[in-house]
Amino acid sequence: MTGILVGFITFLIIGLFHPLVIKGEYYFGVKCWWVFALMGIVGIAAAVYFQDNIVVSVSCGVFAFSAFWGIGELFKQRKRVEKGWFPKRKVTDKR
Repeated sequence: MTGILVGFITFLIIGLFHPLVIKGEYYFGVKCWWVFALMGIVGIAAAVYFQDNIVVSVSCGVFAFSAFWGIGELFKQRKRVEKGWFPKRKVTDKR
């Protein structure tokens, strides 16, 4: 059952990062890449810290490397927006 649980958790984590990348690029552009890097570093630290619990440790590792993958996807998302595949945020001046 451990493999099924880890697979399900992995599915949820990947499903979480898909909209995080899209919304992150939409609202902040690629300059929010450091948030994904920080989440990855925290995930690796948590994976090491919880190494006695295989499910938690593996889940933290999947989270960490999904965050690192998200950095590259932010830059790819910018290109998808430029191609018109996703909406571009219209910045309004509220002065």
